[in-house]
Amino acid sequence: LLDEVKPDLCILAINSFVKGVMEEIRLLAKKKVHVITIAEEMAYPYVTEPELSKEIDALAKEHGITVIGTGVNPGFVLDTLILQLSLGVRRVDHVYARRVNDLSPFGHTVMEEQGVGLSKEAFLKGVEEGTIYGHVGFMQSIPMIADALGLTYDEVVQKREPIMTTVDRQTKDVFVKAGMVAGCNHTAVAMKDGKAVITLEHPQQVRPDLENIGTGDYIEIHGDPDVSMVIKPEVPGGIGTIAAAVNVIPHVLNAAPGLITMKDIPVTHAIMDDFRNHLT
Repeated sequence: LLDEVKPDLCILAINSFVKGVMEEIRLLAKKKVHVITIAEEMAYPYVTEPELSKEIDALAKEHGITVIGTGVNPGFVLDTLILQLSLGVRRVDHVYARRVNDLSPFGHTVMEEQGVGLSKEAFLKGVEEGTIYGHVGFMQSIPMIADALGLTYDEVVQKREPIMTTVDRQTKDVFVKAGMVAGCNHTAVAMKDGKAVITLEHPQQVRPDLENIGTGDYIEIHGDPDVSMVIKPEVPGGIGTIAAAVNVIPHVLNAAPGLITMKDIPVTHAIMDDFRNHLT
């Protein structure tokens, strides 16, 4: 198909992890096809997959293509948007960001990854065994923010806690009985000398409205000056990810070959006219 169509660019939407998209990236690179992927780990893969990151960068440069990972989160709300807000800040002491979203539109795979419908005991066992992921992206967003702002940290402390429901909740894919797990409250804190420098929180659950919980995206940058931002309700995960992947197309085609990230390209935005008008 690639030989027949001869595309300039491919959007990969098949997996959350670097290892899950490596075979496709290798193939596309050899066919000289630029790659945009919504795999969460690809948003900033250097910490979790350093060797594969080097391989992707080398392949891209060898074949003259550009590879980038993006999406609504990671890729926008809990990293790129924070970096853009910091433009008017002279000193950053601490970054705090929280994304509260509704899992209801998602299917069975996401529900399983978040532990939706389990008992508290089964959820905690899943976290221990590594079957309850929570949010895939903190170990991409935190290094991206830190590297861009010039912050350093000693360690990242993560917690995954069950969100228990006191009422029955139902979506098209799952029924959660009162007293069971409605979602996962996943937090990650980058610590430096015993103090938090970056704090990211991402509680995800089905039908939070049934317990009067509002959704939204919240960012606070503490420093000189303090800056805060609220988006209510949250930027939609599905539509936001589609938009992010499409809106970076001109930047990818304009970029030098290699593995790049959202912090490496010019300010991104929606494009209402012909994308070719944005090519250099």
